[in-house]
Amino acid sequence: MTRTPSTLPSVALGGPELETSVLGLGCMGMAEFYGPTSEADSIATIHTALDRGVTLIDTAYMYGGGRSEQIVGRALAGIPRETVRVATKGGLIRTPDNVMIDGRPEHLHAAIDESLTRLGLDHVDLYYLHRVDPHVPVEESIGAMAEMVAAGKVLSIGISEANGNTIRRAHATHRLHAVQSEYSLCTREPEQDQLEVCRELGIGFVAWGPLSRGLLTGTIRAADFGADDVRSVLPRFTSEALAANLVLVDRLAQLAAELGCSLPQLALAWLIAQDVVPIPGAMTVDQLTDNLGATEVSLTPQLLERIDAIVPVGAFSGHRFHASMAAAVDK
Repeated sequence: MTRTPSTLPSVALGGPELETSVLGLGCMGMAEFYGPTSEADSIATIHTALDRGVTLIDTAYMYGGGRSEQIVGRALAGIPRETVRVATKGGLIRTPDNVMIDGRPEHLHAAIDESLTRLGLDHVDLYYLHRVDPHVPVEESIGAMAEMVAAGKVLSIGISEANGNTIRRAHATHRLHAVQSEYSLCTREPEQDQLEVCRELGIGFVAWGPLSRGLLTGTIRAADFGADDVRSVLPRFTSEALAANLVLVDRLAQLAAELGCSLPQLALAWLIAQDVVPIPGAMTVDQLTDNLGATEVSLTPQLLERIDAIVPVGAFSGHRFHASMAAAVDK
């Protein structure tokens, strides 16, 4: 497949050996969680992202029980390997009725081999521990991932949804290039300790959910989600919480209009200004194109202060997870 990609600004994610575009592409929604999906649209979106200069493609076994990885693998077939950074995650087990955390070394070794098979690759550029297993010392999980690096299956490793102390312990076991957690104008928890620890240790930070599952697009106006949409069970999207949150969303939209950009572009530009790498999901080329415009939005210190005044920390209503999802986050 012949490609003539354009370029986006780049950033060294935890070190010069892992250079990526300043904005990545999250592929969770291509598999499930937000209603019906189209594999053809997903592959077209990935191809357009690569053509537009996106170099970081993020997926995981958890997304559709491997379906997202399969879609990414099919999209990357024929793409020069050196032009894209592929990130995936392991450490979870899905059953028809449950999701379980499994950070045992033997599980992680099997998981990376299965992921590589679905992706059609001999290595990934970045492999995350998707959740910290409370029953397995993080040093053991990271130690297994270090063995993957030594074997050439993984070039760099990261950890997801871990607290500052756990990040320190993991990094002391093997160098981390990235920490990935939910971070947006709606979700500011990483500012409690994760970002500070990452900056101290020179670890990159990747923000998933940068548009708060679509809330920061301004297109969600009512809590009328289908049963196959995870937002139907999330506290942030109940009718009461959504009504309160839309007041804030509309204020941000007014500022975006004043600046001549879209609301998603404003929200993503705010994250880029925090020196993190957002990985917004996009299920269509149109969504992707709008998101990429964020790299052309410049936010001055004065504008950042205005944004914080409109939506201060803790302003949004409703927790980002329901109880069982929240219980899986490393406290």
